[in-house]
Amino acid sequence: MKKSIKKNYIYNLMYQILLVILPLITTPYISRILGSENIGIYSFTSSIVAYFILFGSLGVALYGQREIAFFQENKIKRSEIFWQVNIIKWFAMIISIAAYIFTFCLSGEYTIYYQILILELIANMLDISWYYQGLEDFKTTVIRNMIVKALCIACIFLFVRTPNDLPLYFIIYSVSNIFGNLTLWIKLPRLLDKPKIKVKELKKHIKPILLMFLPQITIQIYTVLDRTMLGFILNDMHQVGIYEQSQKIVKLSLTVVSALGTVMIPRIANLYAKNKIEDISKNLYNSFHLVFLIGLPIMFGIMAIAANLIPWFLGESFTEAIPILQIASVLVLAIGLSNITGMQCLIPINRQKDFTISVLAGSIINFVGNLLLIPYFKAIGAIISSVLAEFTVTFIQLWKVKKIIEPKIAFQPFFKCFLASFIMFIAVFLLGTYFSPSLISSCILIITGIIVYGILIIVLKEPFVFYGLSWLKKIIGGKK
Repeated sequence: MKKSIKKNYIYNLMYQILLVILPLITTPYISRILGSENIGIYSFTSSIVAYFILFGSLGVALYGQREIAFFQENKIKRSEIFWQVNIIKWFAMIISIAAYIFTFCLSGEYTIYYQILILELIANMLDISWYYQGLEDFKTTVIRNMIVKALCIACIFLFVRTPNDLPLYFIIYSVSNIFGNLTLWIKLPRLLDKPKIKVKELKKHIKPILLMFLPQITIQIYTVLDRTMLGFILNDMHQVGIYEQSQKIVKLSLTVVSALGTVMIPRIANLYAKNKIEDISKNLYNSFHLVFLIGLPIMFGIMAIAANLIPWFLGESFTEAIPILQIASVLVLAIGLSNITGMQCLIPINRQKDFTISVLAGSIINFVGNLLLIPYFKAIGAIISSVLAEFTVTFIQLWKVKKIIEPKIAFQPFFKCFLASFIMFIAVFLLGTYFSPSLISSCILIITGIIVYGILIIVLKEPFVFYGLSWLKKIIGGKK
């Protein structure tokens, strides 16, 4: 049965909203309990283990999700794909874990933390969420994730009480990931046939997996390398810590914008398998519209309230993060757009080469930018490099997909959304000069921004808004 994009988006959006709400509760607590240096240690060591997770997983999640999407209605075929892909991943993860242990877990300044993070590698080895996503069954993964995240947050408040509890902080996150991934295996017997593995059948997956793996490497460079290079170049965990926390706020905002991307990948792949190119274009235009409608006000909103938000949300020791957050807010738009052109378009239609070229260019920009800017501007230099890298990726991908996505049509909603967002920014920024940093004042600024933007977007007669209101009216009225 074909799953509804709207329902999948709502399920995924529910989870993404939870990802926004929970850190809003925990981030102020952790920032004050652990401090910027300890957070920097967590961020730096996690960035190191991320490389080993990357090399162990081989980009299997994206490849597996797409392949399962091709054969949603064929239980025998998707069972074969599931077991074959997992065997390849498990073999690669065992090698990666061994290399990680010998490289970082035997001696060194942060040995204890690296040893705990072995659990993260094991958690990744057990992760099969890509299978459910390929089936467009987002309800299962979302409910699982919501329960696990809630338990994780509860444990943090119960057990992390002093800066000395940093190892517990590591353990809680890693164990919760293992537990969450294990729960996904419970439902599998009803969805899969018994494994019938032939070694020669594994070979056909290796080349496409490696092709998918190459862009994953380059993506990792400009998503994780900032923290790694900040740690190695400056040897200042405080800078890593303020960078991590400012990025965390932006990532919270990105969850709402990118929620649609996760549910669109299997849908586009399925449409491509049926050669429905016009339907693909229509879905992608809707994605652009949604990114402009939601992403632009979030971007300008973060810029406007950063100075009011940071002092009370993260603490006075994080005030250096204000300009970092303001610059980083631009990533909401850049990543929102590249999520459409890359993850929703190029990957599902087997254009890995074009995807790889774009992210490789972004990686080079980011790496060179970090080398040049971090020594002089520290964390601000790192975030400037990230912004330049993301827009490089976006522009190249827009060029690569121009036969599927016409820029004139895709960017048609941009002007109205930009105008409403910019006016909202001016109103909120000016109002913010009259308030001292506090939870109440930030809430007032956010509510003001929502009201101003909402009124403007209705006055400008933004069609997506009226469609959404019409859809909600039907839902409330009990109509399908």
